[in-house]
Amino acid sequence: MANKPSIPKGTRDFSPAEMAKRNYIFDTIRQVYALYGFRPIETPAMENLSTLMGKYGEEGDKLLFKILNSGDFTHGLTAGEIAGESAPKLATRLCEKGLRYDLTVPFARYVVQHREELQLPFKRYQIQP
Repeated sequence: MANKPSIPKGTRDFSPAEMAKRNYIFDTIRQVYALYGFRPIETPAMENLSTLMGKYGEEGDKLLFKILNSGDFTHGLTAGEIAGESAPKLATRLCEKGLRYDLTVPFARYVVQHREELQLPFKRYQIQP
C-alpha cells in the first residue's frame, strides 16, 4: 500500500472552518490598523542574499535558507574550487537568494528602495506567512 502524502514538519493545513475564523480575525486587525492610518504592504518571502547576509548576525546567517541559482548554478566554478571552499563560502557563490525568516530586513529594504515615494513617518502593517 502506498504511503499517505504528508506536509513538512512544522507546517499545517487550515480547514475551511479554521480559515473562516482566521480571516475574521485578520479582517478585524486590518480594520483597526486602517482606522489609525496604517497601510498594508507585502514583501516577498525571498530576498537577495546580499540584503539578508550580515543583518541577523553570524548565528542568524547560519539560519538563512539559501536558494540555489537557477539554471547552471555552478557556472564559472571549477571542480577544484567547489571541493576546496568551505560550505558557507561556497553557498554564497552558488546562491543569490534566500528565504527571509522575519519581516524586519525586508521592511528596511522596502523603505530604502521606495524612500522617494513614502511620506515619513510611514505607518504600515504586514500580515504574511
